[in-house]
Amino acid sequence: MHDHGDYESYRGIPPLAGLCSMARAVDGTWDLDQSLQRLKRLHYVLKRLHETLTAKITAEPIYELKTAFSYHAYLCAEQVSLIRRRVGEMREPPLGLDVIPDPALERLMDELIAAPSTPDLLAGIYGVVLPAVCEACRRLQTDAHPLADAPTVRVAKLIGFELQDVVTFGTEALRCLDNDSTQADREPWIGHLKQCLQAAGQLDGVEATDDSVPEPWHSAQPYQYDKEPRRDDRFRDPYNAGVNPEVFLYDEQFSAQDKTLMMYYKRLREIDVPEMMASILVELRDDEPWEFHMEMSRQLWDEARHAMMGEVGFVALGIDWRTIPINFTWSRNLNLQLDARQRHGVLFFIEQNLMPRNGKRYEWEVANESGDPLSALFQDFDWADEVLHAQIGRRWYVPRYTTLKEALDYGDDCWSKVLSHWKSYRDQGLTQHHNWWPELYANACQIWGKDPDPRALVFHATYEDTRADLAKLE
Repeated sequence: MHDHGDYESYRGIPPLAGLCSMARAVDGTWDLDQSLQRLKRLHYVLKRLHETLTAKITAEPIYELKTAFSYHAYLCAEQVSLIRRRVGEMREPPLGLDVIPDPALERLMDELIAAPSTPDLLAGIYGVVLPAVCEACRRLQTDAHPLADAPTVRVAKLIGFELQDVVTFGTEALRCLDNDSTQADREPWIGHLKQCLQAAGQLDGVEATDDSVPEPWHSAQPYQYDKEPRRDDRFRDPYNAGVNPEVFLYDEQFSAQDKTLMMYYKRLREIDVPEMMASILVELRDDEPWEFHMEMSRQLWDEARHAMMGEVGFVALGIDWRTIPINFTWSRNLNLQLDARQRHGVLFFIEQNLMPRNGKRYEWEVANESGDPLSALFQDFDWADEVLHAQIGRRWYVPRYTTLKEALDYGDDCWSKVLSHWKSYRDQGLTQHHNWWPELYANACQIWGKDPDPRALVFHATYEDTRADLAKLE
């Protein structure tokens, strides 16, 4: 073996584009098959994590976790796509990415999605599985040949870098929800998850093992997706449909500043879109290609971001959003009354109708006119996101129909079939559809230091007979 310590680059410039030292580069103990094996195991776990996080969005009541799961599912989707692209570059058609790489990893992920409580789920994801992913990425960065397999090293670095903050969030969230009793009750199951990893030779399969695959624990009962949206107890009167903000927004007699208040409400209310979109992704998991799930996950995450924009808007104004009934009957009614294809049709119909000048551009113009720079900022990016969403719909929804008009008509028809249950919810005592707007508006005017507009103060349009697109209900 030659001594490469005397190798000199030009004037000492780091060799090999800074990827590694020459001494590391001459080490030939790596090959393409090892790289593929590790990437495929990472791919399997991250794809299952994406499915798990997505499936938990709808019925998870805690708002901060609902939005976090939306974000983390999207990150997993991006990472899965990175790996798929890299594997496709490595003489691998067909890619073989749908093959389960290890039965112990399958048991691990089956257990994770079957976690019986939110703290258990957090402990499993952020305390066991994601740290194992990060460790596998660190080993891949170290073991892969830094020159020959530089694209794989980059993928591992990017995934590990993104997941550091994700693990930190999940660890802190669990600390906020946990107590000594639940920790003690959960320890045997956490040990079971670690046994699954041990039986797999760790997530990347690098450790020799003779351990058998552990028997099912919680996964002995197959997981069933819960498509009924739930909210935590800060969301008071969630069946309340006593205020129709779209009617207010498009009424020319009201000022732009007053309309920003309604737009912050509309943004925060958008948390119902991830609740509904998650059901589409879960129910069409095996019926659509990965690229569909990737793009729809981006859209789902954008909608969660929009909800948080509304949250931030109210905080900036000094208004406690918990005093406002944030309605969830749109996602509830769609999830419980329509199938996945029909929900997708409604989603596309709504997104496409936001494209004309009186849609998202109008909201941006109102925000700019209002003098509220935060509202203008949020509406600027909200508009850009919705343009992207309309394009996603044209790629993945419209091709199922002969024409764009047919696709739009189907979505409109599906939405028209949805029963709002406005009177039923009232008659069941679930809500009285209280008009919360005058109190909110008066509070905002006090903060703004102005007298309320008498016309705005008496606004009372509801959703009883009018949809969000202002179409009349039969």
